[in-house]
Amino acid sequence: MSMSSALNNAVTGLTTNARMAEVVSSNLSNVMTDGYGRRSVELSSVQVGGRGGGVRIDAINRFVDAGLLADRRLADASLSGQDRSATMVVRLEQAIGGPDDAAGLGARLAEFERALISASSDPASETRLASVVSRLQDVADTLQSNTKSIQSLRQEADGSIARDIDVLNAALKQVATLNADILRIKGSGDDPSALLDARQRAVDQIAKIVPIREIPRDNGTIALQTTRGTPLLESRPVEFGFQRTPTITADMTLAGGALGVITIDGDIVDAATGIGRLDGGSLGAAFALRDKTLVESQESLDLIAADLIARFQDTANDPSLTAGDLGLLTDEGGGLDLADLPGLAGRIALNPLIAPANGGNAALLRDGLNAAVPGPSGDATQLNRWIAALGAPRADVPGTAAQSASGRIASFVSEVGSTRLLAQEQLSFTSARWETLRETELADGVDTDVELQTLLQIEQAYAANAKVIQTVDFMMQRLMEL
Repeated sequence: MSMSSALNNAVTGLTTNARMAEVVSSNLSNVMTDGYGRRSVELSSVQVGGRGGGVRIDAINRFVDAGLLADRRLADASLSGQDRSATMVVRLEQAIGGPDDAAGLGARLAEFERALISASSDPASETRLASVVSRLQDVADTLQSNTKSIQSLRQEADGSIARDIDVLNAALKQVATLNADILRIKGSGDDPSALLDARQRAVDQIAKIVPIREIPRDNGTIALQTTRGTPLLESRPVEFGFQRTPTITADMTLAGGALGVITIDGDIVDAATGIGRLDGGSLGAAFALRDKTLVESQESLDLIAADLIARFQDTANDPSLTAGDLGLLTDEGGGLDLADLPGLAGRIALNPLIAPANGGNAALLRDGLNAAVPGPSGDATQLNRWIAALGAPRADVPGTAAQSASGRIASFVSEVGSTRLLAQEQLSFTSARWETLRETELADGVDTDVELQTLLQIEQAYAANAKVIQTVDFMMQRLMEL
């Protein structure tokens, strides 16, 4: 080997070693960076005149397990959806109150019943009669408060949809821009790895909102579509639209056209569901909460309110009433209308005849709401009728089971608790699956031990190439001295 060949080999070796050291350093510094793909340098020998002429860098390879990445992204979608659902249902249960919650609806009804029993033992006591009215007011207030909480959660879910749509549009535009940048960088022969990392992070954002499938193209770009076939990005990204609803009330539903739906490039995805084939991630969970889970909870609450109003306006439970007269509880001052149930729990109110704010007379609880004249102060007959009315199994709303007032409330609270338990169980399973896939993905990424060993080898190779250059320099100096 001539000195020029040796010198050329050493110089190209030093250049290659420097680039390899840079790649290894990048791997080590980004070992915990999301979206980072492990790099390695691909080398080949340079032949000059049939002889070795050094070494060159052919490519910087980026390693990502496409199958594992796809599985992890599907797990991302499931996890974000389940987490949103579980979080919201837990807050719903906290707002409603559990079976042992002193401020819960069941406890409020029990306090009202105890107040009735106390008053029946001393019907002449104005204090005890006033306590009955106060406890009944607490029941009405709790129903109203629960309704406000449910609608507030629906409002929050609607806001989550709007935020998801904004993130989705921004991330799709990022991927489209990065596609163009990667195509240009690859065309110039430079390394696009950093852009590939950025694109992977942008796609990961999308995957949390809707479950997606990444489709690689021959030129290094990618296309995106949902797992159910809705195109998201091909030559250009689609544009999602959603109109946020400023205020949501119990009577506002998707079926009634009062709530926003998703559009793609201006076209409604699905008027019936609002989301169509985009469900499966956090976006689908928000729609399910806004239009199903929380709506069903409100319907159960409205049935409780209807049940209470019906019990206390039944002429069998108060002989002083005639058909159509108001009972102890009203629908904002009106009677029960089974055709207008949505939001009833938020409108329930005390009969003005007994409401303290209207100068009501608590003694009517003892005498009968429409009693023409006061009855005997020691007669507990009517109070006992109210007590019996609470415990009697009734089904005033068609399609509902006959239950006592407390039993209907207990069923509702139990239903909310069961929904919360199911959501948390699903979240636990999904979280465990995601963690397993994530750990596997990280294990397939940068191995610090291997990278440090590679760095030692690079250091040794660098020293050897430097020694060759030093030796050639020494030989040239000796030759010049001859």
